[in-house]
Amino acid sequence: MSDGGGLDRDGFFVREGSLDRVSAVFAPVVDGLRTRLTARFGAQPGRLTSTYLYGSIPRGTAVPGVSDLDALLVLRDAPTAADQADARAVEDGLDAAFPQIDGAGILLTGAQELLSEPERYDTAWFVACLCTPLTGPDLTAQLPRYRPTSLLARETNGDLARFLPRLREKAAAARSDAERRRLTRVVARKLVRTGFTLVMPRWGGWTSDLAESAEIFGRYYPERAGQMRAVACAARHPPAADARAAILDELLHDLGPWLAGEYLAVHGAKTTAP
Repeated sequence: MSDGGGLDRDGFFVREGSLDRVSAVFAPVVDGLRTRLTARFGAQPGRLTSTYLYGSIPRGTAVPGVSDLDALLVLRDAPTAADQADARAVEDGLDAAFPQIDGAGILLTGAQELLSEPERYDTAWFVACLCTPLTGPDLTAQLPRYRPTSLLARETNGDLARFLPRLREKAAAARSDAERRRLTRVVARKLVRTGFTLVMPRWGGWTSDLAESAEIFGRYYPERAGQMRAVACAARHPPAADARAAILDELLHDLGPWLAGEYLAVHGAKTTAP
């Protein structure tokens, strides 16, 4: 019998988040996103197929001045350099207009890629279970229901070993405090979520809460529990500027490599898309 949460009575993921949970303080941000997407992507009919929110804002747990706005755009065709530039312009406009968010992040994918077999247990699962429809048709009606299996764990986070070298390169190239602060949050979140999905099939449930994720991980790896709690804290509240280099070094050269090795041993490597 599972002690996990986030599932229905049959053991399938319950989609988290809804527009009804967006608090009054963040409602103008969501409206601003719609307006800016129309301005940037609306000139070509059909270019933007669907828009989704994810993260703390649609879950109703966002904290003003601390939380990000996270969105995913599904385009009719594979994203181009121009699409990426327009998404960055929307991010910049939201960052400048709304002090209640600590940055905006917009992911792009194409409809065909989203619904492809290689993405079935990665991006498609993410959209079907962790994203809230904002505009356009909900494409996940074409997808199966999901359980917290080892296959899902492998395909969502079994790429950490391949991902770490790129993160180390970014850390070495970071020159400004703002870059190091953002990278610390990105790396910390990646490691907490990877640590949680490592134990997700054993726990038998789902949570997106970073603190809860760290606690659940710690039940199975008590020798790393304190370290993961500290990482979850860093993911929500990046450490002071003079401590960031040391934290990044620990994440990228100690916890990260250990976690990547354990993940490969337990679930195997993420399938490489053709």
